[in-house]
Amino acid sequence: MKRLTVEEMLAFNKYVVDDEANHITLNRELCAACQNKACVYVCPAGLYTLKDGEINFDDAGCLECGTCRVICPQAISWQYPRGSFGVIYRYG
Repeated sequence: MKRLTVEEMLAFNKYVVDDEANHITLNRELCAACQNKACVYVCPAGLYTLKDGEINFDDAGCLECGTCRVICPQAISWQYPRGSFGVIYRYG
């Protein structure tokens, strides 16, 4: 049996995005003033991107690990998704 890579295992996950109430919100003013943009580098799902000096975020694919709220509690407001929304792990 072939051992799966992390990317292959994550592909089995199902994501139910809550369009009415995002579980992560960014304070754009604080993000703009941030020098190191650590969220871009620490998110294991790679959901934070830097484009033209501005942080962008897409909550589809969030693993709900909370790494972003640990690395930047000032600019990132993180809470668990509402019931029946979020990630559903199907492998491991």
